[in-house]
Amino acid sequence: MFGFFKKIKPVKIRTCNESRKYGIAAKDLKELLKKGCKTLQLPEAGAHVCLYSDGTKVTEEFFRTLPDHTELVLLSSEQTWSGSKRNNTPNTFLTKQTVYVFSHHLLPISVMCDIGHLLSLDQHTDGLIEAAKELLSGTQSPKRRKILTDLLLNLKDRSEVESREEDEEWFKGIDTRFKTKSAYMKFNCESRIRGYMKEVDDATKTIQKAKDRAEFLEMSKCLADMLKAAKYNGCYFDRTEKERNRLCTQEGWFTCQGPFDQDMCQSLHSINPYGSRESRIVFSTWNLDHRIEKKRTIIPALLEALQNHKIADVNLTYFYGLLFTTENLKLVHIVCHKKGAHNLLCDTKKTFRPATNTGKTNHRVKEKKRRLMT
Repeated sequence: MFGFFKKIKPVKIRTCNESRKYGIAAKDLKELLKKGCKTLQLPEAGAHVCLYSDGTKVTEEFFRTLPDHTELVLLSSEQTWSGSKRNNTPNTFLTKQTVYVFSHHLLPISVMCDIGHLLSLDQHTDGLIEAAKELLSGTQSPKRRKILTDLLLNLKDRSEVESREEDEEWFKGIDTRFKTKSAYMKFNCESRIRGYMKEVDDATKTIQKAKDRAEFLEMSKCLADMLKAAKYNGCYFDRTEKERNRLCTQEGWFTCQGPFDQDMCQSLHSINPYGSRESRIVFSTWNLDHRIEKKRTIIPALLEALQNHKIADVNLTYFYGLLFTTENLKLVHIVCHKKGAHNLLCDTKKTFRPATNTGKTNHRVKEKKRRLMT
């Protein structure tokens, strides 16, 4: 209800060519642009606002965090602003103050502005790293050390580089045949999927009758051929793949898809294993979780389907999707991986091939007609 009553925020605004500042009060960025363009006689089309101090572009969300009387620059569509000359270097005090307050969980509106400001830029990274290191060395609080360590881990992100030569630290412990991060991540995903195939193969050990076992082995080979043709779906972890084929962003960020029984991750877990060796190792604890469970449900359903039917009758495409693809797989943080029984079943309407069922029906109809005629 209170969202309709936006706080009026007073700011100081100028053009990039004048030192004179004008006071303007606005409830949101749209109103600020309208009033600012009218006051400074600039065209509204393409107009945008930046911080006077360093040129950070002000978005609607960022505007709400600005402290009162923040100095801004109004620019036309073709103009840019990199900050005032007196503020071309990072403000070390501000950086340390922001990191300190962030690690102590104190968030007055002005500090929220500082954090939002710093997170939106790359130019302060070095200063922020040094400030975080200094505070880390001076604190004994386990909680603060954890926050600062996590902050440093993300600040030292090297996801923009790809090759072994550019980031040797990332490749420590990885076979030398892998020359790029994407190639290794693709292999990592393939290995997981191959493991699922091995579990299908191992199910043959539970089959007593030789004939049934032979049928299951033949069916397993068909699934393996399908998987091989799809290159073991290694594309899921490969950031160089097309967007529709991968589970990460182009930069390599993965987002937890939440527990099997939820539409999304309530904790908003995310990770970029391309960023550092530590993140790569931590990512190994994330799971490709089968919504309909592999051992409890899918493999037993396959075994049951082959008891009274031939391989040609079984809808292997359906089972392939359940076992090896994102039709049934969800990428989840270890915390979101529920290991109890999911109590979800295979769709019995999809277990067998429709064409085969139709053929059987036609055969029964023909057999019935033959009996009636004799």
